This record gives sequence, structure tokens and C-alpha cells, in this order.
Amino acid sequence: MLSFATTVQAQDYKAGLGVRISNRDAAVNHSISFKYFFTETIATEALVTVSNPAALGLLVAKHNPLGTTGIKWFYGGGLYAGFGGERRFGAQGVVGLDYKITSVPINFSIDWKPELNFSKEFSFEPAAVGISARFTLK
Repeated sequence: MLSFATTVQAQDYKAGLGVRISNRDAAVNHSISFKYFFTETIATEALVTVSNPAALGLLVAKHNPLGTTGIKWFYGGGLYAGFGGERRFGAQGVVGLDYKITSVPINFSIDWKPELNFSKEFSFEPAAVGISARFTLK
């Protein structure tokens, strides 16, 4: 019981701002990322893609400790809106790993964020994998 208590921790950061690099197949691909924790385990992430076509995404995710300090796995979903191109509105899911370096205010994550497009032509984009790097605030 004592060893389990040491793995359950409060969040490692309150907010983070940085970039998410993704493959170009997704509507929300290379983005500015802002992640904010509303509680110790629930965070929202806003993604702003400024390339052509531009897009906005909003995700809500549940974060769970993975047993090692600073590493969490997360899952969730949200919506996106694109401005131009074929994919203009849809849903997105997310599952991934989140790591906060303990000695410096930097966070990294890797995620899979598939998209389901509802407008123009109904389609599914499964190849949306991304890596994020953010500066964090406690």
C-alpha cells in the first residue's frame, strides 16, 4: 500500500505552451499547442494550425500516472474546425504519453489523434500522430 501511495502524485504542471509537430494528413497538423489542467487529472488542449489550410482543435483528456515520476498516459476527445481544404468540421480522439522534466519547465508528449470529418465528404483520418514540446507553468 505504501509503494502505491508513492506513485500517485499531483499534476506536474498547470499549463504549457509550445508546438505540436504532426503528419500533414490530419486537418489539425503542425500546431501551436496550449494545454491547461482544470483538475489534477483533466486537461484541455487547444491546437491552432496556421498552415494552409488553417484549423482549430480543442481536446479534453484524462491523465493517469504511469508509475514513474513525470510520466502520464492520457486519452480523450474533442472537435476541430478547418478553414479551407476538404475537411472543415469533425471530431478527434486522442491517446498518448505525457512527460514533464522535473528539473526544468519543459514538457514533451507523443500522441495519436485520429480525426473523423463530418463536412463535404464523410471521412476518417487514422494517420494523425504528433510530438509536442511545451514550456510549462506550475
